[in-house]
Amino acid sequence: MSSNNNKLAVLHDVTKVYQTGVVKVEALQGINLTLEREKFSFIVGPSGSGKTTLLNILGCIDVPSSGRFTLLNQEIGGLNDNQLADFRNHHIGYIFQNFNLMAVLSAYENVEYPLILKNIAKKERHQRVSEILDSVGLSKRQHHRPAELSGGEQQRVAIARALAKRPDLILADEPTANLDSKTGAEIIDLMLLMQDHYKTSFIFSTHDMEVMQHANEIITIKDGKIESVNTTIMKQKEGV
Repeated sequence: MSSNNNKLAVLHDVTKVYQTGVVKVEALQGINLTLEREKFSFIVGPSGSGKTTLLNILGCIDVPSSGRFTLLNQEIGGLNDNQLADFRNHHIGYIFQNFNLMAVLSAYENVEYPLILKNIAKKERHQRVSEILDSVGLSKRQHHRPAELSGGEQQRVAIARALAKRPDLILADEPTANLDSKTGAEIIDLMLLMQDHYKTSFIFSTHDMEVMQHANEIITIKDGKIESVNTTIMKQKEGV
């Protein structure tokens, strides 16, 4: 694989400015960052540091005010709204701290839903959903709705939903914040297994020091600027 193909994302002099009335907030200032594929990358920083804004740009939920941003060799600034939505749908999965599952759907139906949006045939949908639910240990709970599942089980459904469409990148915003420490550790171990199996890249936002022990790299952001990139911490697979 060439070095260019191994690049997940490249940000060059990226800024993000929010205008509220007469107040201008520079959420990101001159961000220069290169991320490689198939890594566990973590964005950390204090409240108001710009980490959520950076995560949203990396996830194509938001776009830079200036600068260049390339994701999976695609120049994101050159896409219109419809093209951006299509790009997200095909290449990016999301995991949220509040799970964001549809209450009226079963675990199976929650995982299947994004595949329906991608117009994937019913037979292939069934195969994918059954495989991924088995992978996350929820085959026997697939017909239960979210209210009938524990927090850890709901997050496993969210992981399965994100992985079912086989994205190149998964954005995880505080994925263990609403879980106890034991369940949170199990969820991270599960993500490591899923990354190894599906060759998916993960970018996290977290405050959890235990979760950070699994990082390939930690990007620290402060006052809208990259303060450091630590690539010496490697994910631990012992016990996985």
